[in-house]
Amino acid sequence: MKQTKTIGIKVKAPTKECADKKCPFHGNIKVRGRAFTGIVLKKDVHRSATVEWTRKIKIPKYERFEKKRTKIHVHNPSCIDASEGDNVKIMECRPLSKTKNFVVIENLGKQFGFEQMEEAREESKKKDKPVVVDEKELEDTKEPSKELEEEKTDETN
Repeated sequence: MKQTKTIGIKVKAPTKECADKKCPFHGNIKVRGRAFTGIVLKKDVHRSATVEWTRKIKIPKYERFEKKRTKIHVHNPSCIDASEGDNVKIMECRPLSKTKNFVVIENLGKQFGFEQMEEAREESKKKDKPVVVDEKELEDTKEPSKELEEEKTDETN
């Protein structure tokens, strides 16, 4: 059995074993720099995931705060294997691909109310899209009022 190495941060080491070279516990990746916690939105087949978290930015002119979202592509090692809706802790590492500079180092469990958040997001997307109607449907729904008026005027004359 391969022993997990310490990564320099107090996190719970994964119980599963993996042969991933890009795993900070079982491979040769060193973590450094920034660390964030967020929610996994998407999980990819190729050990990738999309993590999102919100932050507040102060707008001094209006003396209010603005909510912003950050989305990052991260490497999801097979020993951690975070799924959609999980809270995860991610940390910066060397570039692993064109878009991946972060790796998941700890799975903190399911996010409470993740399904409701996703449903609300889908509803808001549906409201923004315009409704597309075929021309044939419009022709079928047209009232024949003009034709009837023309017939009536012809009958009276």
